[in-house]
Amino acid sequence: MDRTPAPLLTDADTPDRSSLSLELEPGEFWWGGTVKDGVQMPFGATSTHRRDLGVPQHDPEWDSAEDSSQAAPVLVSTRGRVVSSPHPFAFSVADGRLDVDGRDLTVLRSGTSLREGYRAASAQLFPPAGRTPARRLFASPQYNTWIETPLTPSEESVLAYARRILDAGLEPGTLFIDDNWAPDFGTWRFDLARFPDPERLISTLADWGFPVMLWVVPFISPDSAAFRDCERDGLLVRNADGRTAIRRWWNGFSALLDLSNPTAVAWLTDQFDALVDIGVAGFKFDAGDVRDYFSDDRIAQPCEPVDMSERWARLGLRYEYNEYRACWRMGGQPLGQRLRDKPPTWDDAGLGSLVPEMLAQGLMGHPYVCPDMVGGGEVGAMGGRDAADQEFFVRYAQIAALSPMIQFSVNPARALDGQHLAAVKDALAIRTEHLPLILSLVDDAALTGEPVLRPMSYHEEGYETVTDHFFLGPDLLVAPVVERGATARTMHVPPGSWSAPDGTTYEGPATIEVPVDLTTLPRLSRATSGAAPR
Repeated sequence: MDRTPAPLLTDADTPDRSSLSLELEPGEFWWGGTVKDGVQMPFGATSTHRRDLGVPQHDPEWDSAEDSSQAAPVLVSTRGRVVSSPHPFAFSVADGRLDVDGRDLTVLRSGTSLREGYRAASAQLFPPAGRTPARRLFASPQYNTWIETPLTPSEESVLAYARRILDAGLEPGTLFIDDNWAPDFGTWRFDLARFPDPERLISTLADWGFPVMLWVVPFISPDSAAFRDCERDGLLVRNADGRTAIRRWWNGFSALLDLSNPTAVAWLTDQFDALVDIGVAGFKFDAGDVRDYFSDDRIAQPCEPVDMSERWARLGLRYEYNEYRACWRMGGQPLGQRLRDKPPTWDDAGLGSLVPEMLAQGLMGHPYVCPDMVGGGEVGAMGGRDAADQEFFVRYAQIAALSPMIQFSVNPARALDGQHLAAVKDALAIRTEHLPLILSLVDDAALTGEPVLRPMSYHEEGYETVTDHFFLGPDLLVAPVVERGATARTMHVPPGSWSAPDGTTYEGPATIEVPVDLTTLPRLSRATSGAAPR
């Protein structure tokens, strides 16, 4: 792996501006802002796009508010230019120009390529921390109880879930006990009515090969003992009028812990640490969405709403096993970043969004990505064998198989027939084949900051708008099947000599049609003699 020093960013324009307008250079495209815009990236000469990274519009009806994802005030171009700020900014791309409005804007440049610009931005703006999340999160599949037992997990159901995974012949891995394992939000101890012996449960799962992670959020249930204690001690966010804020989120109405208050953070981490003491490996840090905080909130230390999201993310640094769905900045840090919940659709909201959004994650400084739960994370979508789109499930598993992390929630053996279950196991076998490469790239990301999954333009010019392929490192090109009923897959072959798993060789540049069946995950390996610069 390339661990040579990253090139330096140099001033490309007057820094620290409040607005700027850049004419796009020939062939220049831009990545960055927020992961939920991934399917529209890269932004370029034919794009019309606008995004404000500041406080989202708060709708009186929560259900119509925008969901969050990973976001950062950094844009990187395929010509080595970088726009950054310590603060949120608004930007638009239209008519061949990039316009940005914000505070302390800086335009920098390193070289003339996406890789040169990104590596320099990573080194100077969000340097890699030198460590990764827990290796087990990458080395084996992850399993989440959410779809199997939504809002009703128990000791009995969790053990049954794990046993069914083993009985299906699947490899054990980290097991997430999702929402409602505790008696109240903010009361982070097991509900003994449903989990009568948590230590025994965790020990049993560990013996079966399942480290345990628990779902947590920064909310406090109103009228709970925790709420009364936190309100008394001034640990909760207050509205502009000074009253304790009660905000609506997907589970109803709750108070918010004031993460700008060190005492509040200590109160929370004391509870988490007590769980670690009984064997819990770590936590799925859900929520932390920017939409839940208002600019006029009364809190212990002056913060923008995005800063509260960042403070939630910083809690994960305390635990080697962690996962996030919403995050502000924190590039280069050892945090697992999952895509937001996906519906079971073949379009750009579902399967078509996975590769572009993971590429966007990587170019915002988050190499340790997970493409949501295989089949999609929207509860109810995988109800039973008749409800599952089995081909969709297989194609989703194939994308996840060569992603840094793969996570299941629905048990494939429950939802799939024999043919489709065998295809999922084939995808897992492909992952096993390439796991040494994946782990090597994960380790390398901790030192260089480079993404594990990379767009074609990261290593090859001329493919800036190809976002349904990805490089796994510089020498393995992957083009997952993303169309229902496909019998062939178009692949763009870069210059040089490339070989397919069946031994077929191709000389690029070329565009080829690869025949596919249900088990095919199209990929090409670069011949060593034609390797890209590393």
